[in-house]
Amino acid sequence: MENGHPAVRQLRYLPAVGAVHGVEVLSFEALRRTDTARRRTRLQRPDFHVLALVTAGNGSHEADFRRHELRAGSVVWIRPGAVHRWSDVDRLDGPLVLFQPGFLPDPGLETADATAPACWDLSPQALPLAVLAAEHLDREHRAAVRSPRLASPALLAHLLAALVLRVRPETPAPSPRDTAGSRPLGVFRAYRAAVEEHFAHWHQVADYARALGYDTRTLTRATRAATGTGAKAFLDQRVLLEAKRLLAHTDLPVGSCAHRLGFRDTGNFTTFFRRQTGLTPTAWSSGRSAGTRT
Repeated sequence: MENGHPAVRQLRYLPAVGAVHGVEVLSFEALRRTDTARRRTRLQRPDFHVLALVTAGNGSHEADFRRHELRAGSVVWIRPGAVHRWSDVDRLDGPLVLFQPGFLPDPGLETADATAPACWDLSPQALPLAVLAAEHLDREHRAAVRSPRLASPALLAHLLAALVLRVRPETPAPSPRDTAGSRPLGVFRAYRAAVEEHFAHWHQVADYARALGYDTRTLTRATRAATGTGAKAFLDQRVLLEAKRLLAHTDLPVGSCAHRLGFRDTGNFTTFFRRQTGLTPTAWSSGRSAGTRT
């Protein structure tokens, strides 16, 4: 982010020596051992994915203004651009996987939606299977580091995909109409990608409908089927998240934030923000500074 707030560390993907092919497998124990200055507890904004699986212990994590309590079975997925910090991971065990955007063999697995959950819990039945998937990825990664001739980027990418599929939030079994190749899900994925690309300029669902070749009702039905909320609410939440990021993590005045997000003027931006949060941008920022809001 331009004009990033100095309190937020901008992290670039710089793997350790020997870590190759766009993925690195670490652990909470390794994080603590190498981070003696406890920089993990400060706000940071990576340009890569961070996927963590808690196998034991208790702790906490904060991502984009939400605090999450962590326990065995918790999954944390920080996507590029999110602002987060490991509030308390001193007693946690489990793997941390860092990987670059585009490394997964199926782009759909990255879930480009910035408002997607950053943390959830696996069932007791799913946790041991997820651990096995993480261990397989870790072993292949270690082998690739020790013996480069054994390294296979494709194998590492597919093992990471298997882990992602195993730890994704559990949802009810889809109906035949909602399978990966179905029209509603395909429509939503196209809409989600377009929102991520254009939310700072297009604030009406009709703009996306014209660009994608659907009518607004089709986008609304597809989005509601995939997320439980309508297309306009989905779009508004994405704009609101970026507004909060700008207000909290940059030194930009409210007027500049409004301009960055495509609002005609500060008044329109304030009206939007108040409708979504019940507060003006200034009041929300003041509440965060006073430690009364997250």
